Amino acid sequence: MQQPYLVGITGGSASGKTTFLKRLLAAFPAHEICLISQDNYYQPYHLQVADEQGVINFDLPGSIDGAAYATDVQHLREGREVRRPEYTFNNPGAMARDLVLRPAPIVVVEGIFVFYFEDVARLLDLKVYIDAQEHVKLHRRIVRDQIERGLTLDTILYQYSNHVSPTYEKYIKPFKGEADLIIPNNRHFDRGLEVLVGFLKGKVGAP
Repeated sequence: MQQPYLVGITGGSASGKTTFLKRLLAAFPAHEICLISQDNYYQPYHLQVADEQGVINFDLPGSIDGAAYATDVQHLREGREVRRPEYTFNNPGAMARDLVLRPAPIVVVEGIFVFYFEDVARLLDLKVYIDAQEHVKLHRRIVRDQIERGLTLDTILYQYSNHVSPTYEKYIKPFKGEADLIIPNNRHFDRGLEVLVGFLKGKVGAP
């Protein structure tokens, strides 16, 4: 098998990465593309850091086991299979699946810190940044967290103001200039996705 082509995809929280990734993965047969997500590398709950109000801040680089993430990205780059327990968002009642990540011609490396973690960033062949305006991201976050996580509006706004927004300004936005491709997603990302898919199909020799 040819050496995998590694695509790093990042952007602020609620910039639309998850939807973008679903569409990207759907554009390729399963054997041609593999996704390794930063979300499955959160540190155990007891190692997470609380803010001054005693609220756990899951939006810091230290909340992620960056070393393990970089090691597994390297393994995929070398054509080695990776096994990792699925992250269940610290839900004690959830059963974590054993994820099996198999090397593929295209490996998508996803997460808000993939450009920030140097040991991950240096492995990437292409850097893609999903961009959206602040008010758009906040609206999406409110809708998502109310529906999917059952959070109150006050909790969502607190987390966004005290955790999400400062992290974006310090650890994500400064690396926007390192992206090879910036895809705006205030309303849709269709053209940007089309460009990326066409480019990657050329990499795997697809018609």
